[in-house]
Amino acid sequence: MVLWKLSQKPTGLSHPFKYRLYYGLADGACLVRYDNERAKGDHRHISGREEKYRFRDVETLVSDFLGDIAVARGGKGDEEEYSD
Repeated sequence: MVLWKLSQKPTGLSHPFKYRLYYGLADGACLVRYDNERAKGDHRHISGREEKYRFRDVETLVSDFLGDIAVARGGKGDEEEYSD
């Protein structure tokens, strides 16, 4: 997990945070990744699928990410849909 709080909101984002959160296999396969960028905004990657993510706050971001990791590992996570 890498998270920066910037002094100003980047263009295209509604908050002052830049982040990348990654969970994957030893062979480099990505299972869960949350990140943001100017062109795409906040989004997540789940098992090869990319979808929009609605950023609320840092605590919710980390909680959502950990929940998706639990699901990827075969456990039960929050079944709520996070995309808009």
